[in-house]
Amino acid sequence: MSISSSMSADGKTLTIAVDGRFDASSLDEFRSCYEGAVCESPISFNVDLRKAEYLDSSALGMLLVLRDYAGGESATITISHCSPEVKKIFAISSFEKLFTIQ
Repeated sequence: MSISSSMSADGKTLTIAVDGRFDASSLDEFRSCYEGAVCESPISFNVDLRKAEYLDSSALGMLLVLRDYAGGESATITISHCSPEVKKIFAISSFEKLFTIQ
């Protein structure tokens, strides 16, 4: 399992890429990816799940914590490259109302 982050060239989008399992064991690594982002202006976030093999309810919780950290209702967070199974989990959880799901 590995979680990494990278800032876009314009400094406006932080991408957090999940590789492997996205579960309770990912908490510290996930949090350090966005808390370590230094920004002077609001930025958007992209959580890339292209290489995620598994996610559980704690991963959903971590996404909600990211949303709160990023500004709550005013946050711009995209969850990208979701498998059909993950999209179904997000639909059941009503996450499409809170995040942009791609």
